[in-house]
Formats: sequence, structure tokens, C-alpha cells
Amino acid sequence: TTGEPLFSSTDKYASQCGWPSFVKPIVPEVVSYHKDTSFNMIRIEVKSRSGKAHLGHVFDDGPKDRGGKRYCINSAAIQFIPYAEMETKGYGYLLPLVK
Repeated sequence: TTGEPLFSSTDKYASQCGWPSFVKPIVPEVVSYHKDTSFNMIRIEVKSRSGKAHLGHVFDDGPKDRGGKRYCINSAAIQFIPYAEMETKGYGYLLPLVK
């Protein structure tokens, strides 16, 4: 919602959960974590640092060889910027993270 870079497609993987899934945020500080007990479940909610918007949840069932986390993120909460457009949209400094 703010345009702050949160996740890299380099860290995205097919988790088969129906939501975009990542093994980690770009840097740990871009998200915050909050206990979520809605729907009679105990989960860890992930919010964006600057916008404080709900992004999704993080679980411990991700790929073990990549840290074991699954950041299950609502696609409506993030915007994917194609590699070819990153420079013109002001994200050129992140190109090394995606290549």
C-alpha cells in the first residue's frame, strides 16, 4: 500500500497454498509480527512496517533448506514490479536482489 519493497521474487516459491509465498522479506525490518487469534486459531500476522497494513501470516512449514518459513501473503496487499520496469519505477537499486 505504500510502495515500500517488502519481498523479492527471488524468495518466492510454489507452496501450493493458493497465496503468494516467500521464504523471507527483503530485510527483516520491513515487516512486523503480531499474534493473531482470530477464527479460533493461533497464527503470526505479518504487517508492513511503514503502512502497518495486514499482509498475511508466517508459518514454520516452508522449505527447510531455505530457512523453514512460509510467508503466506495476500496478493492484494502487494504489487509485483516486472524486472524490466524496476529502474523506471524507482526500484533500480533492488535489481541485484532479483538477478
